[in-house]
Amino acid sequence: MSRTARTAPTALTARTAAVAVAAALGLGLVLPSAGAAAAAPHPRASCVTLAPGPDAAALCDAVSGLPDDGATAAQVRVGGHGAWLGTSGVQDLRSQAPASAHGRFRAGSTSKVVTASLVLQLAAEGRIGLDRPVQEYLPGLFPASFAPMTVRQLLNHTSGLRPGASFGDTTEEMWEHRFDTLTPREVVAGSVAAGPGPAPGTVQRYSNIHYVVLGLLVEAVTGDAFAHQAEVRVFRPLGMRDSSFPVNGDPRIHGPHNRGYERIDGRLTDVTEWNMTDRFAAGDLISSTADLETLMVSLFRGELVPRPYLDQMFEIPDVRNEEGEEATIGLGLERFAVGGREIWGKTGSRPGYHTVVAATRDLSRTVVYSVNSTDARGDGNAIAQRFAFPAFNR
Repeated sequence: MSRTARTAPTALTARTAAVAVAAALGLGLVLPSAGAAAAAPHPRASCVTLAPGPDAAALCDAVSGLPDDGATAAQVRVGGHGAWLGTSGVQDLRSQAPASAHGRFRAGSTSKVVTASLVLQLAAEGRIGLDRPVQEYLPGLFPASFAPMTVRQLLNHTSGLRPGASFGDTTEEMWEHRFDTLTPREVVAGSVAAGPGPAPGTVQRYSNIHYVVLGLLVEAVTGDAFAHQAEVRVFRPLGMRDSSFPVNGDPRIHGPHNRGYERIDGRLTDVTEWNMTDRFAAGDLISSTADLETLMVSLFRGELVPRPYLDQMFEIPDVRNEEGEEATIGLGLERFAVGGREIWGKTGSRPGYHTVVAATRDLSRTVVYSVNSTDARGDGNAIAQRFAFPAFNR
C-alpha cells in the first residue's frame, strides 16, 4: 500500500480512544522546575482537513494548548469518511521547537496487532494450528504441571499464564533498569516460577506474557528473529517505513520524534531512551500515526491477514474476565461500544508515550494518535473526551 492511501482509512472507538487518551493525559502534573520552559509561548496547533467529514473545529480545539500539565505533545490522525490531521505541543521541553507532525514513538501494546497478524499469517500457511497446544511448538518452555494451552488462547488472553518477570510495576521502579536487558525466555521463566494460573480457556486476563510467548512461537516456526519477520511480512509489504522492533536492546528512537517525559521522584524526566526488550512482541514497537493507520486499514480490508482468519480476530471467547465481566478481547483486537457503534482497536503505553489505534469494521471512521503523556499509565476519563469524542461527532 502506498503512503497516499493513508489518508482514506480507519475507524476509532470513542471508548478506546477515550480510555487511551484519558490515560495519557488524565493526571495533573506541574512541568519542570525549569520555569522558563514551562512559561514559554505554546506553539500553535497545526490542524489540517484533508477531506471533509470529521468535526474539524472540535478536533483542532482538542489538540490545542500543549504542552500542559498532562502532556507535552500530541499527534492525531482521523480518517474514514473524511480525513483530518492535528499536531500540538513541542518536540522537547528544552528547545520548545514545535512538535513533529510525523514523529515516531513507542507504540506500546499496539504491537499486539502486528504480532497477532504474524501468527494468523502463519496459521493461514498451515504452519501453525490455532487450536493446537503451544507446547508442541515450544517444547520444554513450560513444565508438565502447566496444562496444554492453545495458540488461540494466547491470542485472546485466556491461556491462564501468570504475568512474567519484569523490572517493576511503576515507572520509578523500571527507571533504574532502563538500559538493562530481560530476554523473552527470562520473562517467561518468571511466569513459570509463579506457577499455573486459571485453567486455560476459562478466564480472560490481559497480560503481556501471552504475546511474549507468541513472539517466541513465531521465531520457532520460522527459524527467524521476530523483528525480521515483522519487517518482511508486515512493515515492508505495507510500506510502513517508520516502523520497527528494536534489536539488540537499542534504547533509541531513530528518526524524527517528540521526546517523552514522566515524573520520576518528583521531577519531570526525559524518558525517551529506554531498552524495552522485556516487552518484546507484546509492546516494543516503534511506529508513526501514518504507519499505524496503514496497518489498521490494510488489516481490516483483508490485505494483511486472509479473510477467514481476519474474521476470527473479531471473535470474543465466551468467558468472563478477572472482574467477572464479559470478555471484550478477540485475537489481538479489543471491542468497544461507543454511541451504539461497535469499534475495534488497541491501546498502548510506554513511559512518555500513549497510543491508540481503532476503527469501525467498515472503516467509516478511523482514529490513530500518539500523546506524549507525562503519566502514560495514568487514568482520566475527562481527558479522553478531549481527544477521542470529537472524532465521532459526525
